[in-house]
Amino acid sequence: MSASAARKFKIAVIAGDGIGREVVPEGIRVLEAAGRRFGFSFAWHAFDWSCETFLATGKMMPADGLDQLRPFDAIFLGAVGHPRVPDHISLWGLLIPIRRAFRQYVNLRPVRMLPGIEPAVKGYPPGKIDFCVVRENNEGEYSEMGGRIYRGTEDEFAVQETIFTRRGCDRIIRYAFELARMRGKHVTSATKSNGIIFTMPFWDERFAAIAKDYPDIRTDQFHIDILTAHFVKHPDWFDVVVGSNLFGDILSDLGPAVVGSIGIAPSANLNPEREFPSMFEPVHGSAPDIAGKGVANPIGQIWSGAMMLRHLGETAAADAVERAIDSALGGGGPRTPDIGGKASTRELGEAIAAEVSR
Repeated sequence: MSASAARKFKIAVIAGDGIGREVVPEGIRVLEAAGRRFGFSFAWHAFDWSCETFLATGKMMPADGLDQLRPFDAIFLGAVGHPRVPDHISLWGLLIPIRRAFRQYVNLRPVRMLPGIEPAVKGYPPGKIDFCVVRENNEGEYSEMGGRIYRGTEDEFAVQETIFTRRGCDRIIRYAFELARMRGKHVTSATKSNGIIFTMPFWDERFAAIAKDYPDIRTDQFHIDILTAHFVKHPDWFDVVVGSNLFGDILSDLGPAVVGSIGIAPSANLNPEREFPSMFEPVHGSAPDIAGKGVANPIGQIWSGAMMLRHLGETAAADAVERAIDSALGGGGPRTPDIGGKASTRELGEAIAAEVSR
């Protein structure tokens, strides 16, 4: 029997490091509240894979880790990172293998101004800034091709190859156009074809080719340098922004910072064909500077849970969670220090769960 037929979802939970271990329980709290209200349930399975695991075993996850994750309906991830473990080890030991082995080639990151949060930009009412960054998640600038030679000498150099395939470009650009059809019918392409001579002109060509299949969608494109300026000066211009792995990564951190706090930003690593489980995580990192203090903002994790519900077909529940976030913030409820309050992680999580249950 399928998970959707049983309305019981098998979810792999990787809380990870730092504040991941604090915000994941609040995400689960809110999801459980949504399940009770809308008539479905979860079977949670926790995997203690993290930088702490690496320090103890030399591996971020066991050799058969991907096989262990494969049967699940989705993966709910907190954050990964530790001061004693280089970021490239933690990233390439856990997140990137999952994203690539499970063909999670869409990284979807919504950016929306939430009520009650003081944004970095002024003069925009809630709802005026509402767009999505669609990031290519499997190739581009984050390839494994390259190397270093003559280490430790004056002749030392490093080479990193960027990989753009027609299949990879087409599928992420097409996903962006399909998403725009359900939103504001506007797609913006992030490029840098005036300075990067081979890959970015190729990206522009594929964007133009795919756009011909969507005559109802308005398009534009900006070089990444001016596009970052427009994110700050004109964030209301955008609906769906599509970019390569590196450009999408940068823009999807800048976007939530513009509207208030990176702590509120969610993301989904999607396998649109549903051949493998997709993974849902907040954009923020493990934040070792505040880990253990109980003051981390859980909204990014909770909102990522709403994205997971939507992916699992529980649209009404996803809408309820997103409305609960708005109600908790807009109603003068508790808020964590990053958004101007004194509440704990748990207090904000409980407030949002209570709103879901109403």
